[in-house]
Amino acid sequence: MTNDLLNLLQEKTQLPSKVIENIINLLNEGCTIPFIARYRKDLTNNASDEALRAFEEVYSYSQKLLSRKEEIISILKEKNFLNDKVLSQLSEATTLQAVEDIYTPFKDKKSSRTSKAIENGLEPFANIIQSLKYTKEEVSQKAKQFLNKEVTSCEDAITGAKDIIAQRYADDFKSKEIIRKLISNWGTIEIKEGKEFQKDGLYSSFIEKEEKIKYIKSHRTLAILRAVNEKQLAIKVNIDEKHILDNIKKYKIPSWANTSKDIVFDAYKDGLKRLLLPSLKREALTTLKEKASSEAIELFGKNLKELLQTAPLVNQVILGVDPGYKTGCKLAVIDEDGLYLDSNVIYPTKPKEDFVNSSKVVCSLIEKYNITAIAIGNGTASRETGDFIATLIKEKNLDINYAIVSEIGASVYSASKIAQKEYPNLDVTIRGAISIAARLRDPMAALVKIDPKSLGIGQYQHDVNQKELAQKLENTTIDLVNKVGVDLNSASYKLLSFVSGITEKLAQNIVEHREKIGKFTSKKELLKVKGIGAKAYEQAVGFLRIKDGKSILDNTAIHPEDYEVTKTLQKNYKIEDIKDSQIQTIATELGSSLLKLKDIIEELKKPGFDIRENFNQVRFASDVTSIEDLKEGFVLSGIVRNITDFGAFVDVGLKNDALLHISQISNKRISHPSEVLSINQNLEKVKVLSVDLEKQRVSLSLKN
Repeated sequence: MTNDLLNLLQEKTQLPSKVIENIINLLNEGCTIPFIARYRKDLTNNASDEALRAFEEVYSYSQKLLSRKEEIISILKEKNFLNDKVLSQLSEATTLQAVEDIYTPFKDKKSSRTSKAIENGLEPFANIIQSLKYTKEEVSQKAKQFLNKEVTSCEDAITGAKDIIAQRYADDFKSKEIIRKLISNWGTIEIKEGKEFQKDGLYSSFIEKEEKIKYIKSHRTLAILRAVNEKQLAIKVNIDEKHILDNIKKYKIPSWANTSKDIVFDAYKDGLKRLLLPSLKREALTTLKEKASSEAIELFGKNLKELLQTAPLVNQVILGVDPGYKTGCKLAVIDEDGLYLDSNVIYPTKPKEDFVNSSKVVCSLIEKYNITAIAIGNGTASRETGDFIATLIKEKNLDINYAIVSEIGASVYSASKIAQKEYPNLDVTIRGAISIAARLRDPMAALVKIDPKSLGIGQYQHDVNQKELAQKLENTTIDLVNKVGVDLNSASYKLLSFVSGITEKLAQNIVEHREKIGKFTSKKELLKVKGIGAKAYEQAVGFLRIKDGKSILDNTAIHPEDYEVTKTLQKNYKIEDIKDSQIQTIATELGSSLLKLKDIIEELKKPGFDIRENFNQVRFASDVTSIEDLKEGFVLSGIVRNITDFGAFVDVGLKNDALLHISQISNKRISHPSEVLSINQNLEKVKVLSVDLEKQRVSLSLKN
């Protein structure tokens, strides 16, 4: 690693040079972020996976920055344009944008007017004018020296020279940066009707407004830009041009100049209006979109993390119900390990309303498999199905609970290649019911099989940078899966593929090997799986769990590389009695580090502990509501299903989730709903603000 790169990383991350070198070495050795965060804390100052992801981004960007600087220096050397001033400017540049701004004046590509003027030999004349040493009359006299076949008059010569000066102004990186900041801080977006504008349409409230760029919320930006793409809105970036021109007169033209300053000012004005402002206004919109996209992606990742870390429902046999009308309600039973047991179809809803036979089928399944919980999808016919199940439990006095589960994405899963591979002989409708049951049992294990973009979380997902969104969601999933840990004997190949060091192919090999041997009894057996070598084993093994294996350590996050230290610790000390004040002494005695020993002790105290137990627990249903029953002022309970910049969508037992606007979330002012709410959070008391039967919309409030 070069000194330039190290210095740049230190400046951008504020990390010590040794830690930076350690992280880069670990990455170059093929270590994953989850592995580094968990098992190499001593080398990283205990950096979290989020901090390491951020470092990785800065590292990648810094490499691109230095590479581009070297490329430009090489080009400028070759063209004999490189001097100490430019070299100093490039050295001080800390962004790719700044580097490109510095390079712009040396690019061959100019506006056609500038190119023509240069070709016509007017560059020396532009230098004469820009020197501000000559009067207008003297400039006109000197113009005669530059007349030729292409430049036939003094006016043509002055016009061509002004085109060159205009380009120089537009290319000046300091002027560019000043105006870029002015647009960013003081610029506005004017919104007007587009060619396809609909007066009573979705965007009718946007028109005839002018909004300050600095304060436009990301969701509003994405909505406006979507409307522009649909030609419903037209937008224009505005900035106080008079203020800029006044500054040009004040700062770009010396006070002593009383000669050709009017010509130079006209050239600068032309460069501003014709060349610089149009490009910077386009850039401002691009920057605005990138910022909005980045914020939306961050929110999407946060929502996904909260959704995936919802607490599992352990040691339960679950009946999944995918509600329906004409085609009936599809049933599927899964056991404590998520294995499919049985399925059926009942018709308790319209048009058949066959309550008798439906009751018999459900009771038979409950008795046969000792079902302890029921998961009902929240889509079509959910309310009627919930009523049927609630009545059945009451009439038969069943010791069983039911929960309404978000079924969004279940149909995507049921028709996917993963579902076909897992359940090749089952109908897609039954696969959907399995997915609903699996979401109640282990949300993370079920939802990683579905493209996160199909889970109904986040906002404007189709309007953001798709590559960055996919990367963010993949990283979020990987980090959480590894924090939680994966049961080696029950995990699907898809869940295993998110484990550190495990590719999708290796995950399939693990499942095939498991099917051959019945189950893993020791983590060492992983080395017998085709394709798993020492490196993959090192990276993956700590994040895998075996519940009833030969060693209790295999049901912990303790890495096998630390088993000897752990066994010595268990032999010499009673784990429950170790005090915090003793750990450093014990670590020195065992030749371990303080951070590593703390982790080992925590794992030994709670083998098999699932961090998701600390998060949102399953809320079982007590009633299912009809929108027709609701009135303003009613108090309901609900579950947060999605969080956006402008509010949250809450499942209160209706077909459509109700809106809890940001202004109704707290009595105190908040800047974002996520300050108070999280995905799958249970809300015990939400008040109905309004009910719109025609649009089937309900608004809620958490305010006192």
